[in-house]
Amino acid sequence: MSAEFDQPAPHAGTGASYAAAGVDIEAGDRAVELMKEWVKKTRRPEVLGGIGGFAGLFDASALKRYERPLLASATDGVGTKVDIARRLGVYDTIGHDLVAMVMDDIVVCGAEPLFMTDYICVGKVHPERVAAIVKGIAEGCVLAGCALVGGETAEHPGLLGEDDFDVAGAGTGVVEADRLLGADRIRKGDAVIAMASSGLHSNGYSLVRHVLLNQAGLSLDSQVEEFGRTLGEELLEPTKIYSLDCLALIRTAEVHAFSHVTGGGLAANLARVIPDGLHAVVDRSSWTPGAIFDLVGKTGDVERLELEKTLNMGVGMIAVLPEESVDVALATLADRGVDAWVAGEITDRGEHATGATLIGDYA
Repeated sequence: MSAEFDQPAPHAGTGASYAAAGVDIEAGDRAVELMKEWVKKTRRPEVLGGIGGFAGLFDASALKRYERPLLASATDGVGTKVDIARRLGVYDTIGHDLVAMVMDDIVVCGAEPLFMTDYICVGKVHPERVAAIVKGIAEGCVLAGCALVGGETAEHPGLLGEDDFDVAGAGTGVVEADRLLGADRIRKGDAVIAMASSGLHSNGYSLVRHVLLNQAGLSLDSQVEEFGRTLGEELLEPTKIYSLDCLALIRTAEVHAFSHVTGGGLAANLARVIPDGLHAVVDRSSWTPGAIFDLVGKTGDVERLELEKTLNMGVGMIAVLPEESVDVALATLADRGVDAWVAGEITDRGEHATGATLIGDYA
């Protein structure tokens, strides 16, 4: 983990300097010191070295136990959800979102998350604020079972306002080649199990912000009876991290595929793992979307199909598995505190043009 700030050349008199241009080296160094304790909590035995190096080191000899290890990688950000964090001045949860968006993509193929790096871009380094962001990332890494081995904090004065920031991350995982999950394993008659989302997760915030904050003029501090908390608290609810839940499911049940429900919605993301010739049918009546989805739809007069291709509608992860594995799968998820249910099945594609369809009405 590092905060990279090029040291300015010596200067004299009133000549230009890096500090005068808006880059604070000392603040960056203090931010690194503050984040060290959180990064340490993510350490795995394969990690070598500590914070401050130019690269994070991971002992790949740990992969010798695999017959044919396949490395899985992913990168992502959290989109305009960072604007909600900025407005509320809450910075220690957005990192959970970042880890979820990266590592839950990696686990979809059956891979165990190994390590992650982050990139934090700010208009001005506020050490405590940067450390809070990293705290959230580190806590997310613990929940995903991976190490935080490196990162970058960049100060961009003149391009970003003093309170503006953005985050991104990249991760790596590993899966045995003959245990790789995906479309080629799915069979007709397989069950589709839905795992509940914790809320909006980290997609569709451009629509949500436009409808609730710009059009309706709602305040982030306003209490919403249906939420039992403020609008801001609801919008900042961290994205559920399913990585360890999915790995537990693989150990206890036969799983054919996972689908991480992110941008594009449930149907589009599920279709990505459905093979040619087959079709996933998901019954809306098997669950009730949370109040936030209803609020966005009604406040903005957003059509249901538009909502469904933008937001997760209450489902954050999908597992596709044989019918005979359903009971043990649901029991495993229940033991881990994951709300899950049978939401559909795999059928012949027939005349369907896409790989997945939602039917019926929400309960």
